[in-house]
Amino acid sequence: MKVLIATVKPFAPAARDAVSDILKQAGHEVVVLESYTSNDEFLQAVADADAMVVRSDKVTEAVLDAAQNLKIVVRAGAGYDNIDCYQAREKNIVVENTPGQNSNAVAELAFGMMIMLARNTYDGKPGSELKGKKLGLHAFGYAAQAVAKVAQGFSMEVYAFDPFLKDDFIKAHSVTPCHSVEELYALADYISIHIPATPETVKSINAELLGKMKDNATLINTARKEVIDEEDLGRIFAVKPGFKYAADIAPDDAVKQELGEKYPTRCFFTPKKMAAQTVEANFNAACAAGRQIVAFFETGERRFQVN
Repeated sequence: MKVLIATVKPFAPAARDAVSDILKQAGHEVVVLESYTSNDEFLQAVADADAMVVRSDKVTEAVLDAAQNLKIVVRAGAGYDNIDCYQAREKNIVVENTPGQNSNAVAELAFGMMIMLARNTYDGKPGSELKGKKLGLHAFGYAAQAVAKVAQGFSMEVYAFDPFLKDDFIKAHSVTPCHSVEELYALADYISIHIPATPETVKSINAELLGKMKDNATLINTARKEVIDEEDLGRIFAVKPGFKYAADIAPDDAVKQELGEKYPTRCFFTPKKMAAQTVEANFNAACAAGRQIVAFFETGERRFQVN
């Protein structure tokens, strides 16, 4: 089978070589398309591919239409909202992700940002400690579970809300379940967001929900930009003098500039999406994607299918 590795944001060379080796050793042909500058290059490359590995690349209806032989797409990472899963299903194309491979990287970044804001972005003035504070996890997937482990090392009290999980599962991780998102936001000193961007969640973190947070609470977003109502975010900064926000997906430029100018020690944004940007996460996700494609063609394995 012909496998396309299409990455406008390339894997690290070691990760790219490792996934290529996994696929080649299983007898597959590998084609690598990196740092492409036009969608036409992507459409041309996918035309005769039987399988594809992507990162944040947009697998749209047009891409799927161009892929006449495509049977499986694996997103090397957890989030898969860059793939048109509905159209893939209509074309009998399996879509998979690689959950858990980036979780530790996400958790460490989330805590790096928590510590930065707890210490007032290191401006020299007294900050606060994380020990004894309440951390709320908005969703409790692999990344949130990794955040919980780190938080427990900091002696934080950890809570989680996830309507798709049973209390016993959350409690098994020594985390206290909440039974509404409003309850979670009202009790926590820190909130870490781990929800996907779906029609139901886009702009769901709005003034009504943020208004329930403590006046000096901190919101950390390593999930998706779209889940935040950015206009409401600015309003919350104005009415809650101790509110802080950090994200590795920056708001729109105008909002980012306004918040940065008005509240320089109360917000922080990485220059680009950084949650999975470690050598280890890069390598783990790439290799997992390769192994999943091999298993799909050898045994029909679809354990990580998301569509």
